Amino acid sequence: MDAPLAATDRIRTRPAPDAPLFIVINGASGQQDADATCDTLARLCQAAGRRHSFLRVAGPDPIDRVAAEAVARARADGGIVVAVGGDGTLNAVAQAVLGSGCAYSVLPQGTFNYFGRTHGIPQDLEAAMRGLLQASVVPVQVGRVNGRVFLVNASLGLYPKLLEDREAAKQEYGRSRGVALLSGLRTLASGARRLALDIASGGDHRRVRTSTLFVGNNALQLARIGIDEAAVLGQGELAGLMIKPASRLALLGLALRGALGRLGAAENIESFVFRRMTVAPRGRRRIKVAVDGEVVWMRSPLVFEVAPEPLPLMLPPPELRVAVE
Repeated sequence: MDAPLAATDRIRTRPAPDAPLFIVINGASGQQDADATCDTLARLCQAAGRRHSFLRVAGPDPIDRVAAEAVARARADGGIVVAVGGDGTLNAVAQAVLGSGCAYSVLPQGTFNYFGRTHGIPQDLEAAMRGLLQASVVPVQVGRVNGRVFLVNASLGLYPKLLEDREAAKQEYGRSRGVALLSGLRTLASGARRLALDIASGGDHRRVRTSTLFVGNNALQLARIGIDEAAVLGQGELAGLMIKPASRLALLGLALRGALGRLGAAENIESFVFRRMTVAPRGRRRIKVAVDGEVVWMRSPLVFEVAPEPLPLMLPPPELRVAVE
């Protein structure tokens, strides 16, 4: 499957076939796994005669600092910046790469991997690396909220709470989709606080009450839960999703509909597309926002938009991509 194109296909980043790789890997959560990953990648690079360097995130070093160093070195040497890890790692490295003139590649190692799966990048480490060694640049649309990049989604309200509870559950029970699902159901059963929002988009202004405002930039994720607007993503627009005021039982029903791929047909759901949207939570100067699985505080108002330039993503040749599942 060809990757969806951004609103513009103009992109100047064309690394050389033998461009060196600057590989950012987060070793803070599992030193032994990170060591094994580096050994595997080094072996494949050496076999292909490809120059490479590892930049590891460990201890007190924040990932954004390591990502910035990778970008600086790649710019100086005509290289490619590679992110290895889950959504948080991919997001942080993309934030540093966007607008830098460097090409970006991912070796997805997370739980859901919507970004990698959408673009046919294998989750198997060796397969993904072999694809990278033969990859070429394709421009890919990304979203931004208050200047911060999101590859998959950004949201406020109930969804950040779901993520916080899910992370706590994973710390206790381990990382798996089953743990994530059960944690989500427990959060929904506990109810949700409603937000009062002033929303402006495309010349329209309105006031709404909702438990969740979700903004998606990933067609695969939205298609899986049954949102028709998934079809327009990658064409210069983002998809918005709001849950109308609902009871706890209704929220659980919506979760079931999402699991069955029929969420878009629910009467408690409003979905829409936009290019730029300003959201002001009434009575709040700051609010928690979930950005590609990471929960951060942001100042109001929130501005959601398509980034003005695409991300130069390195994609394997079609024969080395995996089918979107």
